[in-house]
Amino acid sequence: MRSSWRTPKSESRTPSNACRGQRWSARFLCALLLFLIAAAMQLVAGARDFPPEVAPPKPFVLAVPQVRELASGLKVVVIERRSLPLVTLRLVVKSGAEVDPPGLAGTAQFVAGLLSQGTARRNAREIANAVDSAGGTLDTGADWDDSYISLTVLSDHTRLAFDLVADMASHPAFAQAEVERQRKQTLSALEVMYDDPSYLADTVFDRLIFAGTPYGHPADGTPETVKRIGGDTLRAFHARYFRPANSILAVVGNVGSEEAYHLAEASFGDWRRVEGIHAEAPVSSAPAPTERFVVIDKPDAVQTEIRAGNHAARRTSDDYYALTLANQVLGGPAANRLFKALRTQQGLTYGASSDLACQDTAGSWMAKTSTRTAETIRSLGLVLEELKRLHDDHVTGIELRTAQSYLIGHLALQFETSEDIATQTLELMVHNLPLDYWNRFPQEIQALSSEDISRATRRYLGPDESVLVLVGNAGTFQKELKRFGSPVMIPLQDLDLASPDLRRATAARAP
Repeated sequence: MRSSWRTPKSESRTPSNACRGQRWSARFLCALLLFLIAAAMQLVAGARDFPPEVAPPKPFVLAVPQVRELASGLKVVVIERRSLPLVTLRLVVKSGAEVDPPGLAGTAQFVAGLLSQGTARRNAREIANAVDSAGGTLDTGADWDDSYISLTVLSDHTRLAFDLVADMASHPAFAQAEVERQRKQTLSALEVMYDDPSYLADTVFDRLIFAGTPYGHPADGTPETVKRIGGDTLRAFHARYFRPANSILAVVGNVGSEEAYHLAEASFGDWRRVEGIHAEAPVSSAPAPTERFVVIDKPDAVQTEIRAGNHAARRTSDDYYALTLANQVLGGPAANRLFKALRTQQGLTYGASSDLACQDTAGSWMAKTSTRTAETIRSLGLVLEELKRLHDDHVTGIELRTAQSYLIGHLALQFETSEDIATQTLELMVHNLPLDYWNRFPQEIQALSSEDISRATRRYLGPDESVLVLVGNAGTFQKELKRFGSPVMIPLQDLDLASPDLRRATAARAP
């Protein structure tokens, strides 16, 4: 009887085997899934340094504008852009901070800042109200090689825009009250900037690298020089350099070429040639410091600003393209060697980059980063290693292709707005470059090889000629600096950016 209740062995094993088979199947699937996930993670990790393949960018084509010269000598370039109801006028005078009078650094920027602060016909409030009524934006300033007025308005107010720009360029009032107000604003700004380690590092580096050239002084001026600039200096600078024959007007936007030329002739018609006054060629603006390694001691700093670099080519040099690619590899936007070495691999900084600044007659190439004080020596060593590696070795194929792709693909973004187009076009004209330059830029960049880049870097990245600047709490790392050379130590309170030796005249010399 008991056997009738017993399940046959074969029947009792069947469900158990089935469950076991299901469990093995689940385990196999889980293992396979984990394997695939691990493999995918390895592929992602291995591809971190290699960007994905993308389609080549569409060819960049910018309409090559025609240039007309008015009877006064003013050159006018018009680029029609009908996509938006806006018009941009950008007037450049081909003289900037490089022609600041000796001992009066900051004059060009002082003059430019006052152009919108009153004319013979309008006071500062009336100019501001006119710009606001036209839905406009106004900017004036001075770079190293040019001074500028840039005004963008709704295209319904195009005639007003021409009248405003012509009035500011040719009839600035330089009223004494406005001069003093501008002086106070500049001195307040300099006080803030002198407490900014990044600004100090950049400015001291420029003083050293451009020593003996027209760019060898602080373009912003110093408290001492700004205090000495008076109304007579401002008017003399304007009379000498703000002349139609030394200027170019770019008109970009929703306006026809013929209308723009007609408005330029009508608005700038009374801006006459000035006989007997000529723009002088820029000369060395300050005595040349002999130091190549300077440390600015700022005891309250918790980080150290690091700058290292060399001379570079002027803007019109044949080496400009190769140096642009090399700079992209070293410290340009996107992937670069400095960021990888200091941030990705060592975690010493939040950012590391390099700047290539090519002016009309000289250029500089600067690697830059900041790091916590305790890591100053290690970070400086890595920066110098990357400069030496770029000097000694070829860039890799993937680095070259990545840099070329970025520069070519990013090109169109430099021409997004009417002001961008005006700025880029006028840069070409200021430096006497062909107006189809940007259309040929992709081909020039794409044609370069690793050997071309190496020839340029070996010409300009001389390790023995590098300029080094540190701004930070020098007391914590001063003793270790001897491995990089013999630095000149300057306490922040003794710093004078316009002085030949970067020290105030009354400062005691450090041993």
